[in-house]
Amino acid sequence: MNTFTIVERIQHASISATDLTVTLADGRQISTPLSWYPRLAGASREQLDQWEIIGDGEGLHWPLCDEDLSLAGMLRGVRAQA
Repeated sequence: MNTFTIVERIQHASISATDLTVTLADGRQISTPLSWYPRLAGASREQLDQWEIIGDGEGLHWPLCDEDLSLAGMLRGVRAQA
């Protein structure tokens, strides 16, 4: 049996009024509802715009919101704890 691992990496993120969308290195886009992330859903536009890619593309960090999200969690449909 052959096994292989696909390693996804975030290249960019954008936040609309309703969704968090990440663009991966291979061009795919993954969107999740912003309502899944209470700290982000209640943040100002200024706070939302201050994000950084962390872990060599494995996640995102919002320093002004004290929020970290992993791509693995997004892909599994994991919602942030309130």
